[in-house]
Amino acid sequence: MTTNYLNDLNESQKQAVINTEGPSLVIAGAGAGKTRVLTYRMVHLLQKGVAANKILALTFTNKAAKEMKERITRIVSYEVARYLWMGTFHSIFAKILRMEGERLGYKSNYTIYDSSDSKSLIRTIIKELNLDDNIYKQGVIASRISSAKNNLVTASMYAADSSLQEYDRSSRMPLLADVYRIYASRCFKANAMDFDDLLLNTNILFRDFPDVLKAYQERFSYVLVDEYQDTNYSQYLIVKKLAASHQNICVVGDDAQSIYSFRGARIENILEFKNDYADYQLFKLEQNYRSTQTIVNAANTIIANNEGQIKKNVVSMNEAGEKIQVFQAITDSEEGFNVSSDIFDKKFSLQLNWSDFAILYRTNAQSRIFEETLRRKNIPYKIYGGLSFYERKEIKDLLSYFRMVINPEDEEALKRSINYPKRGIGDTTIQKIFELASALNVTGWSLLKDAGKYPEHFNSGTSKKLSSYADVIINLRLNSDTSDAFVKAREIAMGSGIMRELKEGKSPEEVSRYENLEELLNAIKVFTEAAETNGEPIILEAYMANVALLTNQDAENEEDRNKVTLMTMHSAKGLEFKHVYIVGMEDTLFPSPMSSGSARELEEERRLFYVAVTRAEKQVTLSYALNRYKWGNLERCSPSRFLREIDQKFLCYPQTGGKPFKNNNQQAVKPASLREEPHSYAKNDRFKKITKEDTSPDVPFISSNSALFTEGDTVEHERFGRGIIVSIEGQPPNTTATVEFEKEGSKKLLLRFAKLKKL
Repeated sequence: MTTNYLNDLNESQKQAVINTEGPSLVIAGAGAGKTRVLTYRMVHLLQKGVAANKILALTFTNKAAKEMKERITRIVSYEVARYLWMGTFHSIFAKILRMEGERLGYKSNYTIYDSSDSKSLIRTIIKELNLDDNIYKQGVIASRISSAKNNLVTASMYAADSSLQEYDRSSRMPLLADVYRIYASRCFKANAMDFDDLLLNTNILFRDFPDVLKAYQERFSYVLVDEYQDTNYSQYLIVKKLAASHQNICVVGDDAQSIYSFRGARIENILEFKNDYADYQLFKLEQNYRSTQTIVNAANTIIANNEGQIKKNVVSMNEAGEKIQVFQAITDSEEGFNVSSDIFDKKFSLQLNWSDFAILYRTNAQSRIFEETLRRKNIPYKIYGGLSFYERKEIKDLLSYFRMVINPEDEEALKRSINYPKRGIGDTTIQKIFELASALNVTGWSLLKDAGKYPEHFNSGTSKKLSSYADVIINLRLNSDTSDAFVKAREIAMGSGIMRELKEGKSPEEVSRYENLEELLNAIKVFTEAAETNGEPIILEAYMANVALLTNQDAENEEDRNKVTLMTMHSAKGLEFKHVYIVGMEDTLFPSPMSSGSARELEEERRLFYVAVTRAEKQVTLSYALNRYKWGNLERCSPSRFLREIDQKFLCYPQTGGKPFKNNNQQAVKPASLREEPHSYAKNDRFKKITKEDTSPDVPFISSNSALFTEGDTVEHERFGRGIIVSIEGQPPNTTATVEFEKEGSKKLLLRFAKLKKL
């Protein structure tokens, strides 16, 4: 074990690493090396002789945990690092519940439901209760149940809370408590937990079984928490309980990056750490290693406007760097063109990779325009947070068989697998199975495998089909708790009939699905070879426990590496890119209109802007449109108030030769796109103010030949007056032109009927 790791740290980082006793709060500015501090703090504990299994480190992504463990392994050794309790909140507590869950009535092979499983079950319950799914929307109900669980409100507590009942009545969902009760009951009967249950049940376990809590308090002498500002109430309580005995708790985070309140994250957890631990030590990491001085200084001026924060002065020792670019566009379509053109130019002029660029937006719906403009320029891109590998239909189909082999009481896995490949078991039969199982207070599986005992409910033909499916599962379950995961997975893929079904398909889609199954089996093989083992085979249950807890950041396809990234600002947290484009900087988009009535919510929006800006290493570009389509209507927009909060000395305006744009209410010079290409305006003087003197009022209005119009032309309309053609789309006779009129704003006109005069 080496000791020179401390030489890799600046003085602030070093102090946060070596002061390991008692409560510590490490406030880490963006790009200040918090991962390094967490990693080296654990290395330092090991160096002092602390046993690895006495250290608990909690993160929010498997990717972060894996990265830290790899760093520790490079400094110490694999044999030492392997015994660290390090992982996401959910993975660590899932592990504890597999060992202790029997106290709560769960078997150790419980299934973890993902969000689609939860929504499917809620949808089934809504249908069974004959509720109006236009009012009882599965997504809304799933969110309400999740929020309740994260605030430690069980189904029985929910039903007994008069304020919650009143809220549900006012929301026209008076039976939501019944849905929650049935949902919780069905999950328990299926030996399943959703993600929120992993936290809720850990809290219940520690509350109701003090001996279990005491055992884990003694086991973990040191508790370290990453991204503490993102913890919710449930996570906060578990951490507080585990550290209550020894008080050796170190939390790392940045209150300026607290942006997940909609998920239940409480910024109070980090702001009030000093109240929970009066004798705490505070360490501030204020040197940014990621971004240029200009980006860091600009970000400081943004976040300085927030009242609720732990003050810090983040600095950068990197080069001064370019000023932040501000782009203005007439329309949202032109905004897309501006950004894609700038990416194209920079990529080739600076010899960069496409993956060096990211476009960040406030809402997912904004991606469409940028997708279209990037495609026009043949720029490869990926949508971050889109359909992940494990959410693809064929993957979920095979995983449902894996789940049935591990836990045949899994209701959602049964519903997904029972009629795929097709066995002639329809939705009506499936519904009847679960209705009867509920009436008899048994699981769907126990009823299904004995379907022949219920001739009054299932005719002989149906019973035979159900028994055939049950036989498949029973046979596949043989030796599942001792067989190597890869061997058993391949057996299930073949024995279920899924592999044969897709192998016989000839369409490109079916070939792709077959290849995806092959890739899944490859992943299982890699997992079994890389897993820690003492010569015992890694069984399928271990693999499934890992897959169930993967987050969106944990899966990246090789083919997606060198592409421009499109993502929401929320998704960008924790990532970094050389060049970042923050688009839609308008008051109707960002800050979100929903935050306008609350100072607290506005501060979170400002923190989101801070996060977006600090993702950039070399340059930030801010972009907005003066007009944007909403529900088919072109509406005028105002630049975001956040633009005005940045010190002007850090901004530049390349479209106007460096001069700031005038606001929307002035007769401002409207800047062009950056390059003279399609979707750009044509001449440098095309934005001069059109006056009455430009043409004689006595000239009779005669429209020009519509075939002669090009983008950038100054035109006149008999009714709308004068304007400039922004863009021309489509083929004759259905060619349309978007015209920015001086007085009437933007209009989209069919050229053959528009009767425009070219000036």
